[in-house]
Amino acid sequence: MFYNKLKFLVLYVFLSTSAMGQELPSPKTFFGSDIGTDYTLVNFTQAEAYFKTLALSERVEWVDIGLTEEGRHQPMMIITSPENHKNLDRFKELSQKLARAEISMEQAKIMISEAKPIIWIDGGLHANETVGTHQLIETYYQLVTRNDEETLKILDDVIILLAHANPDGHEMISNWYMRPNDLKKRDMSIPALYQKYAGHDNNRDFFMNNLKESTNISRQQYIEWMPQIIYNHHQTSPAGTVVAGPPYRDPFNHALDPMLITGIDGVGAAMINGLYAEGKPGYTRLGGSPYSTWWNGGLRTTPYFHNMIGILTEITGNPTPSAIPFVPSRLLANNNTPFPVQPQPWSFRQSIDYSVSLNYAVLNYARSNAHNLLFNIYKMGRNAIEKGNQDTWSPLPNYVERIEKQYAADRKEGKVNQDDDLPYNRRGGVPNSYYEAVFKDKDLRDPRGFIIPADQSDFPTAVDFVNALIKSGIQIHQATSDFTVGGKNYPIGSYIIKTAQAFKPHILDMFEPQDHPNDFQYPGGPPIRPYDAAGWTLAFQMGIVFDRILDGFEGPFQELPYGAVQKPHTPQVNESQGFLLDGGANNAFMVVNRLLKNGAQVYRVDQMIDGAAIGSFYVSGDYKDILEDAAKESGIKLIPVNTGIPMTATEVKSSRIALYDYYGGSMPSGWVRWIMEKYQFDYEVIFPQDIDRGNLNSKYDVILFISGGIPRTLSSSDDSGGRQPEAENIPKEFHSMLGNISSDKSLPELVKFLENGGNIVTVGSSTHLAYHLDLPIKNALTEIDKDGKEKQLPGEKYYIPGSILIARINHEHPSNYGMEQYADVMFNNSNVFKLKPEAGNAGIEPLAWFDRPDPLRSGWAYGQSYLEDGVLAFQVPVGKGTFIAYGPEITFRAQSFGTFKMLFNHLLKASDKMNIETVHRSE
Repeated sequence: MFYNKLKFLVLYVFLSTSAMGQELPSPKTFFGSDIGTDYTLVNFTQAEAYFKTLALSERVEWVDIGLTEEGRHQPMMIITSPENHKNLDRFKELSQKLARAEISMEQAKIMISEAKPIIWIDGGLHANETVGTHQLIETYYQLVTRNDEETLKILDDVIILLAHANPDGHEMISNWYMRPNDLKKRDMSIPALYQKYAGHDNNRDFFMNNLKESTNISRQQYIEWMPQIIYNHHQTSPAGTVVAGPPYRDPFNHALDPMLITGIDGVGAAMINGLYAEGKPGYTRLGGSPYSTWWNGGLRTTPYFHNMIGILTEITGNPTPSAIPFVPSRLLANNNTPFPVQPQPWSFRQSIDYSVSLNYAVLNYARSNAHNLLFNIYKMGRNAIEKGNQDTWSPLPNYVERIEKQYAADRKEGKVNQDDDLPYNRRGGVPNSYYEAVFKDKDLRDPRGFIIPADQSDFPTAVDFVNALIKSGIQIHQATSDFTVGGKNYPIGSYIIKTAQAFKPHILDMFEPQDHPNDFQYPGGPPIRPYDAAGWTLAFQMGIVFDRILDGFEGPFQELPYGAVQKPHTPQVNESQGFLLDGGANNAFMVVNRLLKNGAQVYRVDQMIDGAAIGSFYVSGDYKDILEDAAKESGIKLIPVNTGIPMTATEVKSSRIALYDYYGGSMPSGWVRWIMEKYQFDYEVIFPQDIDRGNLNSKYDVILFISGGIPRTLSSSDDSGGRQPEAENIPKEFHSMLGNISSDKSLPELVKFLENGGNIVTVGSSTHLAYHLDLPIKNALTEIDKDGKEKQLPGEKYYIPGSILIARINHEHPSNYGMEQYADVMFNNSNVFKLKPEAGNAGIEPLAWFDRPDPLRSGWAYGQSYLEDGVLAFQVPVGKGTFIAYGPEITFRAQSFGTFKMLFNHLLKASDKMNIETVHRSE
């Protein structure tokens, strides 16, 4: 009924606007209330209709940038003057050429005189942050209908891209909030994630581009339009403030051009002054909020690595009226918060008004500084290209620390000539010889490029990595024939990524380790938590084999078109009695799952055959047609075997897989849903009540608990134990999702499941279940206090936020088939275990551990020596079943492709080897 009324309204408005020229409807006319009315939200279906209605204006071009994960059309509105609309393709071309900086300075100056700054403003990425979606609607209306001098000048001088970041979540949140008639009962306690797989983590996907929405946005930003400013709206602000925004606190990433940082500062100053000029207090910046420019991966941070000014604001507000709380320290004006806000009630509309003011401040800055914005993005790109063509050294924190330690040691041992030292030391300096020892060391140079060999065992995953770069606008080359660089031979089809390109910062950030500085509240004090991960090097996470090339190099390289996503090479499938699928390749599991669904018999071998990894799969040549189709999709290499089924093979079957989730939605579990679907595993999502009902073995073979599923302490089922709504306040269809893992109901059923032959796999913090099962393990990261009691290591001694560490893998164990002896693992203050003396008798088998005192590969690991000999992963028999624990985040945000096999190996059910021997005897 609602949709029929909406269609009629759109038709009415269309006819009316056609008759009345540009008398476009206001939000109140269209929706029945003003944007920002308390207790009122517009859903995406309504908003989309309004977007299209206002697109009748000659100031607007409505663009569908792609489908969302749920199949909606993701809109972007291009807003500028009618005259500029006549030349949009030209303005896009100019923006691309300036951003890619492949032109001369003279050419750039000519183009700048013709170009217009491109400004991106979005809303709704985090759908429960409803100010973002609604300020987008209000800003759109004002830009399209206002005829004041300020707006007309903006339209003449700027091209505005207004983009909706999450249509699916917008629809879900608004419909849920508006459901109760009683205004006081309206809330945001939705039952599931507001983005199909990722929820809040949809803002953690912008260098990986797994999600359709991320890919749509990245294409507009890094391939199509190349905006000079990208403004990403969020909420909520720190307590006692209205809005947090730029400039941001330290640290900033060493890969970034300094002009980028000062460019952010310039936009931030304009935003602050714009609010203050309108008498709007409460803006906080710098140390007033937790946001920095260190991390890559968000909608506003990935632009930094493309020389684009990324702006994040976090604003207070909600459709349910709120208040600015009294925070005494916030009332004192300082450099963080120059104009404090007084405690007061706060309406939804006030947040909308602030947001529109901030948008206009950014647009006015762009208009007034058009030449500088266009020149600066070109100059930063040109700087990157020039650095990529010469020897450069990144000023890494560990280099500086190395110099300082060496200088202090040399002074202490009398190795520094005092006469030479005094002129430096008096000013706090160090002799230049220490600088040259590091920053003239040829081995410490930044690479001129990277080569990804086509003959690595899991080349299809390498293609996935290359595609992540391509979606981020990186220029890729591919070898058209075999070639040699630095004395090493590489095969045809290898990928080459040269750093002499405008987006060099992003390339380095995806291949090179992050070196996060030690960051403490004060010397010897507790650490300051990073905004997000401290280290994330994607090539490490994905287990990519690559070579760093330190000198300039050439070869038979074909330049791939920008944005041209690659497909794995389709291997030729010849006639054979059987085939081996290399178990070292993730896509082997995709093919195996397809074979099993088509009734094929698939076997797994426990030794290396014809170069295929231990744990590779054997399938009869009778399934050649299925294999050919699967090879086209997966790129998996098929090794012909004409000697029949290997004697050491074990038949595998599909498992009945349960994936744990809870009311409100688990992001780690959601990412695993994405992984399962990519690799074609069937699964069922279960909730606490499903576990409590018991009889689990009749339904499932394996239950997966991914980070966040198991709390440190378990309470009884009578304790609500979380932020869940009362059942009477939500529709009955969602009641089955309520509940928690409890000690009196859930735990006994999980024990029964194990004892009766089921397997439980835990990842990340869900490995707490090991303690609830009373297994013979203990926390490895403890110390004995002065009273002789064991306690957790304090942050002053040990702290490892999201970082990449190298671990020793028990790679011949079936649980780790396809893995190498060492693997990079994503570690986020993860559980690390020590085995108690009785662990051996209990049958505990270590699967991964730290065999060195310095396992850090990328990020920040303070006190990492405490990790040595700590067990990262283990499995143990419990009755007829098996309990498996992986402390690291082996499925982290669907980015850690290099450790996916650690999960996949538990998702296929093995039968008895005697079946194979019987087959051989019958043959």
